[in-house]
Amino acid sequence: MPRMLDVSDEVRAEIGDEEADRLLAGDSAPGGYDCTSCRTPGDPDQERTSTVLFIGDETAVLAFAHSTCLPSQVVQVTEEQLQGAVRSIGGNDTAPAPAVQAAHVAPEQVAPEQAVPEQAVLGVTSGLVLIAGELHPALVVEPTAPVARPGSLTAGDDFLPLLIEQGFIPVTELSTTPPVLHGWSVLLAVGQLHAVLQPNPNGGQPVAWWQAHQPLQVTEGWRTAANKHQQVLLFAAPVGSIGRQPREDLLRDALDRAAANGRLVAAALPLAGL
Repeated sequence: MPRMLDVSDEVRAEIGDEEADRLLAGDSAPGGYDCTSCRTPGDPDQERTSTVLFIGDETAVLAFAHSTCLPSQVVQVTEEQLQGAVRSIGGNDTAPAPAVQAAHVAPEQVAPEQAVPEQAVLGVTSGLVLIAGELHPALVVEPTAPVARPGSLTAGDDFLPLLIEQGFIPVTELSTTPPVLHGWSVLLAVGQLHAVLQPNPNGGQPVAWWQAHQPLQVTEGWRTAANKHQQVLLFAAPVGSIGRQPREDLLRDALDRAAANGRLVAAALPLAGL
């Protein structure tokens, strides 16, 4: 039986025709693998399988995923993220990450007076959110300080307007899922959350809007829901709107309050990652 392996044109362009042909012939592809997204076993002889190439600053790693989890693609990551993924694959990185992480706001979203000496950071919490009777994987983003528009001379908070300009929509109640925001995506690597990616203003590969200092461990239920829906709901609120809630029911209550007060925007982001 021929291997049911998918090598996209962009992956082929990176690894070369010879290596791509070897993969398709079964010479260098594994007989079995753990899907880099859902972390369950896969077999390229029995089910459609995607090749996913992760490229860091100095290293590239070719991984495999169920085609139902991820399409074949090239994903740009930092060298640190890539090495962390390699350690996880090798079973040497088993310490759980905290449920909440912070990362620097993208430079274009921070006014110069905020960037020096202290920069606002984004707190990111993962959780499952019930909408219309179905559980959806969600990320809730809240900065630790007001985010001013670049070049602004005032001390206002433009975090939500900046996101609305990017395509996020205001949410007044969590009754329906927000529309997909094309060009943005959530990067999962080895079943862990690494980054939220946004379109590159200069074209080419997407760039990180939010990037974890270390991979963020998500629950099996969250990962299962993400693979089912092939997308993650991202909710964002200004500083002081949500807080770090220790339980999903409290997180939902905080989201409902923020929405009712007009302090919440959202979008559905496709998965992009291993």
